[in-house]
Amino acid sequence: MTFTLPKIPYSYDSLSPYIDAKTMEIHHSKHHNAYTTNLNKAIEGTSLENKSIEEILKGFDMSNAALRNNGGGYYNHKLFWEILTPKSSKNPVGAIEEKINLTFGSFENFKEKFSQAAATQFGSGWAWLCVKSNGDIAICATPNQDNPLMPNIGCGGTPILGLDVWEHAYYLNYQNRRPDYINAFFNIINWEKVNELYQANS
Repeated sequence: MTFTLPKIPYSYDSLSPYIDAKTMEIHHSKHHNAYTTNLNKAIEGTSLENKSIEEILKGFDMSNAALRNNGGGYYNHKLFWEILTPKSSKNPVGAIEEKINLTFGSFENFKEKFSQAAATQFGSGWAWLCVKSNGDIAICATPNQDNPLMPNIGCGGTPILGLDVWEHAYYLNYQNRRPDYINAFFNIINWEKVNELYQANS
């Protein structure tokens, strides 16, 4: 299987002012494209060539830095584009709304805990909302391009919401103001997609 750069289902400028068009263009066409290209190089000629990205990440050798960084980078960004939308409901919907309220007490409590995970991830990395194998949901953060599908990383579940806190995701617009970027993120979450992913994995 050769992985290809996923298309974004909205224009680069449609998430403005929360994420500017130039950041989106560079993030997708340069950074994500590089992860995709290097992932293909890392699996070329190996037994991983015909596996899905999820299968690869759940079972690979974590000492393989090329696969860890680029496989993670490919998967993480693919999910990131899917859970963003210019037409956000601004609040969770459906089954995930009920689960968030049950688990965290309220959406505001969830937002506070998720924002803290994103803000306190030192250096580059991601904040996640994951579904565990028993259907519970949990918040965690991972460094670099690691994600919770990987062995013994983060929440130990399937990501259904992720926030990229690498500086390339926000620096043109927010500079060092990561908390402002995190707060802006909640205006462009595709909660319908998050709910769909929750139901598919719980």
